[in-house]
Amino acid sequence: MNNQLAFRMKLIPGNEKEYEKRHREIWPELVKLLKDSGVVDYSIFLDHETSTLFAVQTISGHIGSQDLGQTAIVRKWWAYMADLMETHPDNSPISIPLKEVFTL
Repeated sequence: MNNQLAFRMKLIPGNEKEYEKRHREIWPELVKLLKDSGVVDYSIFLDHETSTLFAVQTISGHIGSQDLGQTAIVRKWWAYMADLMETHPDNSPISIPLKEVFTL
């Protein structure tokens, strides 16, 4: 049975094109880690007016991408993305979990 996770993050205004570019060129080893960890589907949407990123993941277990921060490749990705987003001191994105309130 698959579960869904949703969370929001904040992009630093003016970095929209670079954020999209880096995700178009996502590292194959990061994709492999996500899939091997049970992330079945992962989409990120951008609200241009607020620079808010809205992420939705379908996971096959109980681990989403935000739970993989102990791995070297995720830490490297966080450092690579830190200049574009609001982050914690360890470069992890500030991500706010969202509660599901409706499903059709």
